[in-house]
Amino acid sequence: MGMDPVLTSGILATLLEEAAKAHPLECCGLLLGQGARVEEARPAANVHPDPARHFEIDPAALIVAHRAARGGGPQVLGYYHSHPTGLAEPSATDRAMASGDGRIWAIVAGSGVQLWRDGADGFQPLPLRLAAG
Repeated sequence: MGMDPVLTSGILATLLEEAAKAHPLECCGLLLGQGARVEEARPAANVHPDPARHFEIDPAALIVAHRAARGGGPQVLGYYHSHPTGLAEPSATDRAMASGDGRIWAIVAGSGVQLWRDGADGFQPLPLRLAAG
């Protein structure tokens, strides 16, 4: 979990598209891949009662992804969501929801994406590393 994640330009484009489509609500979804390489940004329903200010990934989507990972499929490397009116940094709510499990959080705001690691000591900013594909 210690390696900095690598995203493709296609995944970056997906994150920005999902945020734009969901605006003014928050989009959310899963970051799937192997090792440090994020290979898929999988959109999920935001089931939070106040989706303009908060997100909650559809639990069914989480169950499906974790079951597939256990069966040898892509691993759940982290999550993404958008801040339609805020900054690309963890909000107080995000910090309260964090589990410290070392997973990646990608936060989309405006035309930017910032990656964070949900570590034992809180969120740590990560460099945005892009790969071809």
